[in-house]
Amino acid sequence: MKVAIAGAGAVGRSIAAELLENGHEVLLIDRNPRAIRSDTVPGADWLLADACELSALESARLDLRDVVIAATGDDKANLVVSLLAKTEFGVGRTVARVNHPDNEWLFSDAWGVDVSVSTPRIMSALVEEAVTVGDLVRLFTLRGSQANLVELTLPADSPLVGVRVGDVRWPRNVVLVAILRSNGIQVPEHDRSLEAADELLFVAPEDAEEALQHLLAPVEHQADPEAPVTPAP
Repeated sequence: MKVAIAGAGAVGRSIAAELLENGHEVLLIDRNPRAIRSDTVPGADWLLADACELSALESARLDLRDVVIAATGDDKANLVVSLLAKTEFGVGRTVARVNHPDNEWLFSDAWGVDVSVSTPRIMSALVEEAVTVGDLVRLFTLRGSQANLVELTLPADSPLVGVRVGDVRWPRNVVLVAILRSNGIQVPEHDRSLEAADELLFVAPEDAEEALQHLLAPVEHQADPEAPVTPAP
C-alpha cells in the first residue's frame, strides 16, 4: 500500500515507522526544513513542501497513493489536505488528525475526511473502557460508513452471560467483531458462550447503540432507559 503523510513531526514519523514495519511504502511531506529528518525514518521517502498547496501534492503524485494521512498539528491544514486529496486526486482513503476536540464536527466527508482521529477523545474513551462495566463506550467513529467501534464489559448479572453468540438476536446492522478475555482475544464464533467480564467489541451504527446497550446490560445498569448512548467526552 502506498501512503502519503502530511506532517513529519513526532506523530507523522511514528505513523510512518509503523507502516514501514508492516511493509507499506511511505512518503512524508513537511514544509519545515527542520522536520526533514530522513535519518529518523530511513525507509521513507521525504518531500520538503507545503502539503496545503496543490502544486506540492502534484509533485508528491498523490493520484498514485492509496491512503493520505493528514497528521499535522494544525487542524485547518489537515482539513485542506484531506479535501484536496479526495477531490483533486481521488485518493481512496483519507485519515485526519484532530488536534482540538471543538473542531471534531468539521472532520467529515464534506471536507474529504473518511476517518478522523481525535487523541483527546480516544484517550478519554480508553479510560472509560478500562473502568466501566455495563455501559456502552464509543471508542472510534468510522465516518465513511456512519458506524462506530463500541465496547461494553459484560456485567455478571447480564442476561447474556452463558448464552452462545449464535443464539443472540443482535440489533440490525450490529456486528460483534471480537471478545477480549484475560487469556487473550476470542473469535466470536457461533458456539462460543459469553462470560461475565467479557469485553465485547462491536461495529454498530449510532441508531443501534441504545438497543445494543439494553440487550447487553440489565436495567439496574441503565440510569435512564430513555436516554441515548453518550459518546466519551
